[in-house]
Amino acid sequence: MDPKLLFYIIIAILIVSFIVDKIIDYLNAKHFDDEIPKELRDVFNQEEYYKSQAYKKENYRFSLITSSFSILLTLAFFLFKGFAWVDKFARNHGENEIIVALIFFGIIMIGSDILNTPFSFYQTFIIEEKYGFNKSSKRLFLVDKLKGWLLSAIIGGGVLALIIWFYEKTDEMFWIYTWILIGLFTIFMTMFYSSLIVPLFNKQTPLENGNLKEAIQDFSKKVGFKLDNIFVIDGSKRSTKANAYFSGFGAKKRIVLYDTLINDLNNEEIVAVLAHEIGHYKKNHVLFNMFMSLLLTGITLYIFSLFIGNSILSEALSVEVPSFHIGLITFGILYSPISELTGILMNFISRKFEYQADNYAKHFYNGKDLISSLKKLSKNNLSNLTPHKANVFLHYSHPTLLQRVKNLS
Repeated sequence: MDPKLLFYIIIAILIVSFIVDKIIDYLNAKHFDDEIPKELRDVFNQEEYYKSQAYKKENYRFSLITSSFSILLTLAFFLFKGFAWVDKFARNHGENEIIVALIFFGIIMIGSDILNTPFSFYQTFIIEEKYGFNKSSKRLFLVDKLKGWLLSAIIGGGVLALIIWFYEKTDEMFWIYTWILIGLFTIFMTMFYSSLIVPLFNKQTPLENGNLKEAIQDFSKKVGFKLDNIFVIDGSKRSTKANAYFSGFGAKKRIVLYDTLINDLNNEEIVAVLAHEIGHYKKNHVLFNMFMSLLLTGITLYIFSLFIGNSILSEALSVEVPSFHIGLITFGILYSPISELTGILMNFISRKFEYQADNYAKHFYNGKDLISSLKKLSKNNLSNLTPHKANVFLHYSHPTLLQRVKNLS
């Protein structure tokens, strides 16, 4: 294939993807003013609904600006041979392919993040602040940014260096070793993310003895789910939005409750949320998702290994010296339509799993308390209660609130 033709295909993929996303966003925005379904009319009063509409509309307009800026910047970078310039700079300052790749991706990622920081700052301190969500300080915002860069350099840089080393030593067979590496890394992060990474950004403390802890432990014992590690995270230092999650396996299994969740919900509603999460474990959704993620990663790596040795991947971006890192950039874009399709499939499966977890909570605990908790969380987050069906199909990993309420009723 001619490198120019491949370049035009890349540009076409970028443009078509952007247009499709904007069409879906537009269709979704057309439903912002829809009447609230009767099953959800107790979520917002009239004033709160107007506020939620304003929040959605402002985020939609801002997203249109940021995404347009991003696509224009990306297209300009491709059209004016930005990758070739960065690659040349990296080669002038690197001694081998691993160092060159680290410099290359370091420049790309930090440069991109710096350009997007003003938008992130506006989102946090203007929009989120306006609607009462933001609790972060400007100092914390900057510290989070620097910590994120440091973690990306250490973890991301280390994994990338190993992958390129595998490629240099094993050529096309690198994908097998990379697959094993990613698998081990995924399992490790699942086990230790909450105890190693989260403390760098948030304070976690064991849930104090009391009615809530007793209620959680009583339910866990009732369904045969051993749970000794229950923690509270200070999510309120950044946002009023609430959350909760499980992490780890076996003895490392723990549940983390945001302090905002404890403030927003009563004990029965919190246990209902946890019953839903326990349902995911009982139904083996966590293991299935991990298996599917590793399987799709392996397939992607294998396909990548078939193309990485082809110099056309570098020539398409006007880079003189063929390299692993340029091939990775080119392949990533060419493969993105397939990634979109697998993403749609995984979202479809995820929505099915959410229904199953909801049914588990309904059967073993209380469907009414789960409905109440979902409504409160939607209200406090000013969630979209009337999303377009196309947006749900393409992007939602969870059913809509209306669908979940009907299923639980």
